[in-house]
Amino acid sequence: MGDVLAGIHATWEFEPDAVLIRFERGIRAPKLYQALRERRVPHEALASVTLSPGRRGTVVLHATPRAGADPLMEAAAGQLKDACDPYRLVLPAESETLAEYYADELRARLVPGAAEPAERFLVAAPEAPLQFKAYDGKATFDGGQVAFRWFWTGASSAKWKAGDQTFPVRELSGVEWRSPDLFDGYLRLVRRGHAGDVQPAQADQDPAAVVFGLGYGPVHESLPFAAAVLAAVRDAGALAPVPVSAAVTAGRDPAVIAERIRHLGELYQAGLVTDEEFAAKKAQLLAEL
Repeated sequence: MGDVLAGIHATWEFEPDAVLIRFERGIRAPKLYQALRERRVPHEALASVTLSPGRRGTVVLHATPRAGADPLMEAAAGQLKDACDPYRLVLPAESETLAEYYADELRARLVPGAAEPAERFLVAAPEAPLQFKAYDGKATFDGGQVAFRWFWTGASSAKWKAGDQTFPVRELSGVEWRSPDLFDGYLRLVRRGHAGDVQPAQADQDPAAVVFGLGYGPVHESLPFAAAVLAAVRDAGALAPVPVSAAVTAGRDPAVIAERIRHLGELYQAGLVTDEEFAAKKAQLLAEL
């Protein structure tokens, strides 16, 4: 196609075999867009394309990637908010006719079996080195290994006892990422040969995980990090990632629950959870004592 469609915070350039998405880096653009900068999405990586009405006089061109095609979306596991979805292009309503044309063009280029999972990643992962600060430590990834360095102000005694951790990619089988926009967000590494082992129920007790918190592990830092590690794990021939919902549950330590309630109070004081959410979650935590 070779044309360009400019939307709000992003521009899509239509190449013969791919869509090149360039993200705006302005102050109003989502921080995840700013971190990604640009992404090249081959047509074979797409499962479907839709055009729908948006908010406040806009339309939304949305390309859905195939399962297993994009490490970023695999790591996100459906937890991204619409405003941060890199596959959504928001356009003024007057561009609807033009957007429909490109939607039809993209649909015509979907490969047979587009609804089936991809056998490999088709969209490039963010490049290492990457790092971010979690609530209990600093996470770094140099392309070959992940390192966690604990903070004395946030790390649990279990992590201090275990010491700083280094995990070569070849020893990993996946990554679990729970959004920092949710309560109890974390990034956990799944080690090869440990998938069936009982892991600590709480990420703050697991030396193979870092926990997020108020201002720590934001999406635009921790998600690209998780995607880069996941892609490296796949390239190393490791196993498929374990979904977030597969985390092993176990009884909770009263001290752990007390710390969770304290953190919940911080979120409440900052206005990040409502009265109802605070009361419900606190009751849930107390019920586990």
